[in-house]
Amino acid sequence: MEWTDDAIVLAARRLGEGGLVVQLLTAEHGRHAGLARGGGSRRQRPVYQPGNGVRATWRGRLAEHLGTLTAELQTGRAGRWIADPLRLAGLGAACALAEAALPERAPVPAVYRGLLALLDALERDDWGEAYVAWEIALLGELGFGLDLERCAATGSNDRLAFVSPNSGRAVSLSAGAPYAEKLLRLPDFLNGGADVAAGSATGTATGAGPAAVSWPDIADGLKLSGYFLERHVFAPHDRQLPPARQRFAERVAGVGAG
Repeated sequence: MEWTDDAIVLAARRLGEGGLVVQLLTAEHGRHAGLARGGGSRRQRPVYQPGNGVRATWRGRLAEHLGTLTAELQTGRAGRWIADPLRLAGLGAACALAEAALPERAPVPAVYRGLLALLDALERDDWGEAYVAWEIALLGELGFGLDLERCAATGSNDRLAFVSPNSGRAVSLSAGAPYAEKLLRLPDFLNGGADVAAGSATGTATGAGPAAVSWPDIADGLKLSGYFLERHVFAPHDRQLPPARQRFAERVAGVGAG
């Protein structure tokens, strides 16, 4: 069996003498692994950095086999942010989350497009907003979408300020104020709810340009999406959010506190 597809490198781990087991998110074949023989060499290793865009060819005798992988670099991203630890942490967090959360070999074209759009958004000042929107969209693609458009208590969309940790539905400021300590804060930039998240999922709109969103708001957005990712995606399998995602949230919280 053989296929060729556009892909984003999610992770690469050494195997044997110079080999790498590479995890990709492909446009048409979902999250897919393969053995890159010689992938750990000085010449090939730069190709298999998380976040890089590649044109990959996979071959295997049977579909369920690990198979072998070759790839040509199309877009190098990791090296761009070597001097920007926060953006580099965001790139690593997104790739680690996609690897950990997505089912293997199940096509998820919307998630692929969304991750591609997020990696492009790292070039902009509003990339933190785009990152949170991508996680919200990822929850939706995995079947755990949040309802951020109307208040769960009143049905209105006026001054939405919280999210119920039980239902994943938005709550207005007036209805939620008495229970604020038990609710998750909804950052203002997510008040577009489904429109913001859907744009990030399809890669059609994660924001047209720089947005005046504070890092404390981004931190609250990560706390919101992280809560539901852990509850619905990881906790049922006795797992936690990937360490790279946890470190990214800590970095963002540190920026906000500073």
